[in-house]
Amino acid sequence: MDAVQQRIDAMVKANRVMLFMKGSAQFPMCGFSGRAVQILKACGVQNFETFNVLEDPDVRQGIKDYAQWPTIPQLYVNGEFVGGSDIMMEMYESGELQQLLTQ
Repeated sequence: MDAVQQRIDAMVKANRVMLFMKGSAQFPMCGFSGRAVQILKACGVQNFETFNVLEDPDVRQGIKDYAQWPTIPQLYVNGEFVGGSDIMMEMYESGELQQLLTQ
């Protein structure tokens, strides 16, 4: 595991809810990232960590390799990859995401 992968792994493991996104929770820089933040808030999650991939090109590419997932945003809960905004929306609509977040 290279240095970028180690940094990503440390962030994922250090935060119960970790969202790699474009922009910040306060100022999302793409519609998908904004939707991911809104879904988390709709689930009642107030405290979650975000990382703005636009500020670090190494992490922007590295996170895609880390999860073997081509798009951003990416949500991790309890160290496990959940998915991007489409998967988050599907899980939210089914109630699965709320369950995962309250465990």
